[in-house]
Amino acid sequence: MKLNEITDNEGATKNRKRVGRGIGSGTGKTGGRGVKGQKSRGGVAINGFEGGQMPIYRRLPKRGFKNIFSSDFNVVSVGRIQTAIDAGKLDGKGTIDAVALKAAGVIRRIKDGVRVLADGELKAKVTLEVGGASRTAIEKVEKAGGTVKVLEVAPAAAPVTEEK
Repeated sequence: MKLNEITDNEGATKNRKRVGRGIGSGTGKTGGRGVKGQKSRGGVAINGFEGGQMPIYRRLPKRGFKNIFSSDFNVVSVGRIQTAIDAGKLDGKGTIDAVALKAAGVIRRIKDGVRVLADGELKAKVTLEVGGASRTAIEKVEKAGGTVKVLEVAPAAAPVTEEK
């Protein structure tokens, strides 16, 4: 076998359809596009047009909105914090904040802060610095002898202005 003898398998390639090459070709004159009008011309994209019928995006009701000033918290339970302390991933003696939780692998990424919820039990005496905590979570931490400091979290999209 030589390089000039190498060919594709039978039927692997098809000849290109040459449109607009006379009436004998089968795709002459209008080139398979029908007759006249907007769609017979090039560069046409009529997205959402339904032929004069009211488009579906206008027929359906619009509901709700996205609050751009809302905060997106990582949710961590006190039981999950206790599990990380028992596994030796978190130091119960130091301050536990979002950076420490990320380093321990409890949360994947730091969003707008951490919110602690009361699911599970806590035995260790810990100091938490978090963006938010439920009332029962604070009670559980204080019952174990620890403290919770709730930080003031600025909204994600709030403009930061410097005073002159």
